[in-house]
Amino acid sequence: MSILVIAEHDNASLIGATLNTVTAAQKIGGNIDLLVAGNSCSEAAKAASEVVGISRVLHADDTSLEGQLAENMADLIVSLASNYTHVLAAATTFGKNFMPRAAALLDVSQISEISEVVSADTFVRPVYAGNAMAKVQSSDSIKLITVRTTKFEAAAETGGTAAIETINAAADTQMSRFIGLSTSVSERVELTSAAIVISGGRGMQNGENFHMLDSVADKLGAAVGASRAAVDAGFVPNDYQVGQTGKVIAPDLYIAVGISGAIQHLAGMKDSKTIVAINKDSEAPIFQVADYGLVADLFEAVPELDQAL
Repeated sequence: MSILVIAEHDNASLIGATLNTVTAAQKIGGNIDLLVAGNSCSEAAKAASEVVGISRVLHADDTSLEGQLAENMADLIVSLASNYTHVLAAATTFGKNFMPRAAALLDVSQISEISEVVSADTFVRPVYAGNAMAKVQSSDSIKLITVRTTKFEAAAETGGTAAIETINAAADTQMSRFIGLSTSVSERVELTSAAIVISGGRGMQNGENFHMLDSVADKLGAAVGASRAAVDAGFVPNDYQVGQTGKVIAPDLYIAVGISGAIQHLAGMKDSKTIVAINKDSEAPIFQVADYGLVADLFEAVPELDQAL
């Protein structure tokens, strides 16, 4: 078997989710190639060559791949797919952008967000917002798979000696054009890679009250997240959102403040190693998954926590 993993990167280095995807590929078994596609991404290709378990790095560097637009990325994957039995990408906004398109072009069924590898053709994936797990078997000759990265440990980032092979990008489809990338700038650790996350929900009442969480986060070295209800209410930006339609995370410690615990939110954080919930409603569903629960008014409990740290 031969496996192609699509690397998520920022041109200078690999994004952590790529390392978890490599581990999933290792569980399938076989030779693993890592595709680094982008514009001016030679540093990322170099970093990819040092990942343990990689046989070869395919480096596609072209202006048409700037921003890794779905149309051009999908065509590149299709041009390479015949050499592989499996193509894997992280089930992040990165992988979700182009993998369905590539699957459609190859006329195969995508297997989404696998959480376990049973065998080379059988996988476990969540359904119904994670309330049930489905074991699926694929008979496609090329299996396109997105990986729920929180379910797999990260592969070693250094120690590998894979060769870097330069390849040509597919022809520019000219169906879309990369204009620019606007990201939120924060001194805190990124939400998906944070060991500690403190999130607020609708119970925070407004965006100003999220500053209470900021203070606690700074003392804990934590990232700040939010429920969809808080995001939809305009309390915080979209990139704070944790849940089925936001970011799926599994930190060592997750503190849920004023979050009721809707199914969609639980799908994004229930794999956290330790969950602490603060909510004045003792019947809130969040307490069903919490390891520790405090039934209290968050506007009293959070300042007390802040002072105690």
